[in-house]
Amino acid sequence: MLIPFKDLSDESRVWIYQASRTFSKEEKTDLIKELENFLNQWTAHGADLVTSYEIPYDRFIVIALNEKVQGATGCSIDSSVRFIQSLEEKYKIQLLDKMNVTHKNGSEFLYTPLKEFRSLAKKRKVSSNTIVFNNLVLNKAEYLSHWEVPAGQSWHSRFIK
Repeated sequence: MLIPFKDLSDESRVWIYQASRTFSKEEKTDLIKELENFLNQWTAHGADLVTSYEIPYDRFIVIALNEKVQGATGCSIDSSVRFIQSLEEKYKIQLLDKMNVTHKNGSEFLYTPLKEFRSLAKKRKVSSNTIVFNNLVLNKAEYLSHWEVPAGQSWHSRFIK
């Protein structure tokens, strides 16, 4: 069951998929329909899941689940991963590659391999003030407060000297 994101509890689990590029306006329109169709039929052992989503900056897909109502199971998580894989194929975009960092350079979003991000840090081209996206946050409260942060306040800080 799909509900507005703002109506989900702060403890709701989140999964964040960063895109290797920005979705076009047409792609985003189509993506919204696909997300809503998937989330409206997403179940765990036949029980409806209370879910929502956001597409921040037209670059990320955030799926949220109120686990207090019904938790995800291995099968339901597998179906969500298959859904994300189908989006990767359809839009010719990376969404599941966790070895990349999305960070800001002014108003520009950069999708950088982790090894290159480390190198940029050594060269002082990114700093503890560089805005990064911590896609490891676990729930809605963390997403709202610790997702888009300076690198010095994230796990990315291990690369900044």
